[in-house]
Amino acid sequence: MEDQLKDFIHYLIVEKGLANNTIVSYERDLKSYLKYLKAEENISSLENVQRVQIVHFLGFLKKQGKSSKTLARHIASVRAFHQFLLREKAVGHDPSVHIESPQMERTLPKVLNMEEVETLLDFPEIKDHFGLRDKAMLELLYATGIRVSELTGLDRGDVHLTMGFVRCIGKGNKERIVPIGKTATEALERYLNEGRGKFVSKKHKDEALFLNHHGKRLSRQGFWKILKRLAQEAGIEKDLTPHTLRHSFATHLLENGADLRAVQEMLGHADISTTQIYTHVTKTRLKDVYSQFHPRA
Repeated sequence: MEDQLKDFIHYLIVEKGLANNTIVSYERDLKSYLKYLKAEENISSLENVQRVQIVHFLGFLKKQGKSSKTLARHIASVRAFHQFLLREKAVGHDPSVHIESPQMERTLPKVLNMEEVETLLDFPEIKDHFGLRDKAMLELLYATGIRVSELTGLDRGDVHLTMGFVRCIGKGNKERIVPIGKTATEALERYLNEGRGKFVSKKHKDEALFLNHHGKRLSRQGFWKILKRLAQEAGIEKDLTPHTLRHSFATHLLENGADLRAVQEMLGHADISTTQIYTHVTKTRLKDVYSQFHPRA
């Protein structure tokens, strides 16, 4: 069964061209699925898997307290795996047919208001190369709404400051162009001219835009630690994640009258329904403002 999983992962990498994070997620879900089939159902061949075993697996996850979002992700992984096996004629049937995904509870993304964004973006002290880098990263993230994995994946050649855009590779290896505002451009120019060179190591010749103190590409985890520290020092009490600035970018654009399709394109969403969640956020915020300030609310 492990060999079939390896074949499936190879298919996702080579033929589907999925992002590394997506592939890691598939692999993790399916390893837990195969482990369950062996240990709890005594199944050693995927040909012997029936619908009931998949239902039992989902029940097993539910008993562990997994959310409906996690269950839905596992179902998607299991379904894709069995469809692949059937297509490759490795098995004679697909037991995942008619397995329903759980009802998803749609939680609204947490966003920062404009005052909080300005507090966070203005907080890094630009007295040294670390401050210049942190300022440039935060400004670019809020200016473009790109994902943190896209931010840390940028090379120097992906940023075109004179033309005012950044080229990034998103999910499914899809390229998109996102405009950069004046403030982010200025922060990036200063970082490139005065800061980045001090990170460069003779040992590592890394073309990454943002480097760590070893002169290597800054990781997502490295950025997350920087963001967490800056938010705490700036006195922002909201539970902040690297995705919060992306959510804030989209929400503030829509609040100020941006077209939903344009926001979808900038965010790199394949389906506009994913972008529409931000219209619910803006409506909720409008209700809050109304309740707070209207004398007859």
